[in-house]
Amino acid sequence: MRFYETMFVVKPTLTQEEITQKIDFYKAAILNNGGEISATLDMGMRNLAYEIKKNKRGYYFVIYFKAEPKLVLELERLYRINEEILRFIVIKYESKKEQKAWETLVDRAVNNKKSTPLKDTEDKPQEA
Repeated sequence: MRFYETMFVVKPTLTQEEITQKIDFYKAAILNNGGEISATLDMGMRNLAYEIKKNKRGYYFVIYFKAEPKLVLELERLYRINEEILRFIVIKYESKKEQKAWETLVDRAVNNKKSTPLKDTEDKPQEA
């Protein structure tokens, strides 16, 4: 299996539920075709560097996975036929040095999820 990273940008006009469905669809496509998801990174809604299909914002999502090369062709096909995807990229990490960098990115994505504090758990003074 080879190491990959894919990032895609979803239209901002979709509801949060629709965005979650799109993300789950691509995760399932990876898993159903023999891939193994190592980490995901939800980057949220961001401004685009330039307008794409009359949109100035987009919802960014990254998936780090291991898979055979044929899966990448299927994943790119699924991105292309979906009108809600503004842009996508699939990056292959080949050399040992690149694979080490991939593992670092995966660790960072996993640790980022764990270290995200909840707003409700902030330290507040308690009244007696």
